[in-house]
Amino acid sequence: MSLFSTTYDVIVVGGGHAGSEAAAASANIGAHTLLITMSLQNIAQMSCNPAMGGIAKGQIVREIDALGGYSGIVTDKTAIQFKMLNKSKGPAMWSPRAQSDRMRFSEEWRKVLEQTDNLDFYQDSVNGLLFEENKIVGVKTVLGLEIKSKTVIITAGTFLNGLIHIGDKTFGGGRAGEGASTGITEDLVKMGFESGRMKTGTPPRVDARSLDFSKMIEQPGDEQPEKFSFLPSTKPLTKQRSCYLTYTSPEVHELLREGFDRSPMFNGRIQSTGPRYCPSIEDKIDRFATKDRHQMFIEPEGWDTVEIYVNGFSTSLPEDIQDKAIRSVAGFEKVKFLRYGYAIEYDYFPPTQLTHSLETKLVENLFFAGQINGTTGYEEAASQGLMAGINAALKIQNKEPFILKRNEAYIGVLIDDLITKGTEEPYRMFTSRAEYRTLLRQDNADLRLTPRSYELGLASEERMKRVIEKKEKTELLIYFLNNLSVKKEELNAILEKKNLALVNQSMKLFKVAARPQLGFSDFIHLDELAQFITQHNIDAEIIEQVEIYLKYSGYIEKEKNNADKLNRLENVTIPKAFDYSKVKSLSFEAREKLNKIKPTSISQASRISGVSPSDVSVLLVYMGR
Repeated sequence: MSLFSTTYDVIVVGGGHAGSEAAAASANIGAHTLLITMSLQNIAQMSCNPAMGGIAKGQIVREIDALGGYSGIVTDKTAIQFKMLNKSKGPAMWSPRAQSDRMRFSEEWRKVLEQTDNLDFYQDSVNGLLFEENKIVGVKTVLGLEIKSKTVIITAGTFLNGLIHIGDKTFGGGRAGEGASTGITEDLVKMGFESGRMKTGTPPRVDARSLDFSKMIEQPGDEQPEKFSFLPSTKPLTKQRSCYLTYTSPEVHELLREGFDRSPMFNGRIQSTGPRYCPSIEDKIDRFATKDRHQMFIEPEGWDTVEIYVNGFSTSLPEDIQDKAIRSVAGFEKVKFLRYGYAIEYDYFPPTQLTHSLETKLVENLFFAGQINGTTGYEEAASQGLMAGINAALKIQNKEPFILKRNEAYIGVLIDDLITKGTEEPYRMFTSRAEYRTLLRQDNADLRLTPRSYELGLASEERMKRVIEKKEKTELLIYFLNNLSVKKEELNAILEKKNLALVNQSMKLFKVAARPQLGFSDFIHLDELAQFITQHNIDAEIIEQVEIYLKYSGYIEKEKNNADKLNRLENVTIPKAFDYSKVKSLSFEAREKLNKIKPTSISQASRISGVSPSDVSVLLVYMGR
């Protein structure tokens, strides 16, 4: 089958985290898909830190897994350490994170993709797009091929006109050792798209053999590590590698300041905005001048490699300054560099130019996912790739787009934030961005999303069976606890151990178990409960669900009610061609913003910056509510 004569259903441009998930999703839904990437050896490369998950990001990885994506499975298979963060807080905040083996991660992703039906690969660089009026019909490559397609997903990462900065040196590239991509931005701008520039950076990589770990604080993984995927095909780690913690010092800061005049960040050569929540070390000591030290996490890049990722020391300062300053960090006195840190500038397209399906408003059948939309992070990219892949395949099949609401998933929050509010700095997800975070926990991602994905034909039969079983057993155990009466003697024996107020009569177990000072493990030895758990084969995952329900059912119920109110506004749709200029009662700013973003519902309109509650009331009247 020739590339010259084939018309693909979906072409995915770029093989990073977004591109890999997009290609897998569209192919698994039945679309004939072509993944074009500059290097087939670097598929799903972890360009920055060798880790997946973290605060709110871990929830996204679990959502990707629940929907039938592969990021969770690949992470589990290549993890070298696992931690559940924020365990001291409520379950809405628990966030899984794993260190991965960088090389194995990329290798495993390639294996997964090569075993996917309907998916072809081609190594080349796309340098142009083919349009017919306002539709995309294919791509052009550096080698001169014109490959036709019904839909195109661009997941170009940091490669669009990428510029790498180290001190006063600048050279084109999308990543260390790889060239930039040119031509795509120019073609899109000709079509009327607005583009901008963003910046990100990466720290040095160093040789573990040259470090003195005895001067650092060891950071081991969890004693009982969990995993990302809900499927039983992956297993929790039995052996883990430690990370280490060390700190900068006033001396380090002084040495770094010596190079500020040669820093592209401060001498005006980099104009674009970098990520607020992952600043460079020079940014940190400039912005937080009163702090005399900053954390540095020393992360191994894999099981067998000596390469170390110096998390917390992202920089684009000249090499000699990087070298001199880091030697003053405890444990780094004899450090050997494998490569220096650098900053990278790249093109992005403000995401307000997209619809909820990640299709562009200007050009039909063209989708954007990942850093091209102004986001930062593997997890954010992967989730957008998954959604774009699903929606591109559905578009060809003349089906309705698959859209997740803000109360259904962090992925829904991410996309809604991007297309409604836009972003002027690299966007990363936080739990605070989700107003329904008690509903959107990492533990229930499968219950929330697998049924939706199964309907699409993406989640497997096996996944769906497990979700049904989990739901049924959770409900069964809750019913049992609601009805199990426990004698006061048995209860008081438990309460006494915890120095809690005793009870003077028998009680239903759920009433006592809801107390915040008590955990499920305190009751597990009760004969009737222990028998029930054994009899019904109830595992730790179900017990966790039940415990969360017992402790937080009031909060969960409250959030559900709030989400229902949101859905009522979500159901008040706004016609596609609605002319806001006719609505004179709207403020000038509201009219301008509404015409630009063209929200699909009153709910989305209410989240646009510059649209006030009174503007929303006017729209509701107009919509006959």
